Amino acid sequence: MLQELKVLELASVLAGPSVGQFFAELGAAVIKVENLKTGGDITRTWKGRDEQTDDRSAYFCSVNWGKKSVALDLTSSYGLRAIQKLAAQSDVVIASYKPGDAEKLGVSYQQLTVLNKQLVYGQITGYGSENDRVGYDAVIQAESGFMELNGWPDGPPTKMPVALIDVLAAHHLKEGLLLALLKKAKTGAGSLVEVSLIQAAISSLANQASNWLVAHTLPTRQGSAHPNIAPYGESFLTRDGKRVLLAIGSDRQFADLTEILDMKIANDKRFVTNQSRVLNRVALNELVGDAMLHVDAEVLMQQIHRKKIPAGIIQPIDRVFEMEAAKQILVEADHLRGVRSFVATHQLRQLLPPPHFGEHTEAVLQGLE
Repeated sequence: MLQELKVLELASVLAGPSVGQFFAELGAAVIKVENLKTGGDITRTWKGRDEQTDDRSAYFCSVNWGKKSVALDLTSSYGLRAIQKLAAQSDVVIASYKPGDAEKLGVSYQQLTVLNKQLVYGQITGYGSENDRVGYDAVIQAESGFMELNGWPDGPPTKMPVALIDVLAAHHLKEGLLLALLKKAKTGAGSLVEVSLIQAAISSLANQASNWLVAHTLPTRQGSAHPNIAPYGESFLTRDGKRVLLAIGSDRQFADLTEILDMKIANDKRFVTNQSRVLNRVALNELVGDAMLHVDAEVLMQQIHRKKIPAGIIQPIDRVFEMEAAKQILVEADHLRGVRSFVATHQLRQLLPPPHFGEHTEAVLQGLE
């Protein structure tokens, strides 16, 4: 799809590299430049307690499929000249430097666009180009309100188990870069596209933001319960010890659920409408919880699916990858497996495995001479 596109990745950790993998999945040639002096992308060293991997840690492998790795010292004249030559031949640059660092290294948009007027330059920062604070996902989760909303009312604010803000910022940058490429195709002009982690996070607060901005209700921690719908997000144990999550979105769905569970509350004024269920959430959850203890999960799910009621059994990651939906987006090479970052229907291409540090340095640099 983008087989003629050349992408230069000057990014590390998760957000920027996931954008690089996205372009690789669409057919682009992606060169990942890593710091020769420090051993490359820091995530190569982010290993779990019992992880036994080479310089391609499990974390690194999550967003670095389909790339070639070039190890360079950008503080040397040789390294800078190599980057300049690569940028001159590239369509897209992806960078994630702290504000001011790219200029010091000579690889900012303003410096590289002198060599390539049509360059599309994607830049991820923590807090914008005018703020040189280091931006890390966990801190952004704390400052953007996500942690204050996540967790149980009687517990502490809780970080999400993936670097979700990085993931969200990456999607914003993908959109911006695709728009910039469309502009380039029409006008021939390059662009600077910047996404900050903090703005990506705030814009992703979605209904929780409007609960405050529109309804003037300050969102609080409610566990997995939804602030505007009930029962939605709550989970309940079944007779066979499995836990089923409900996501009831309409009064009809709720009435059908009470029929399946043989609950005699369909006409109870406390639960007839969604708003009344939200007001009486505690009593509702006690009744639903008691009813769930009298059914087995698989039998219940068959009945629920027939009635088109949104619900699912909570399952661990190993069970997730037994699902056909997961199998369809797996990538495999060199005894490694991973997950694609782009899941819209398209013709899939075979990807290179995540590269060893500097694996392609010689081959790529020889091609510049």
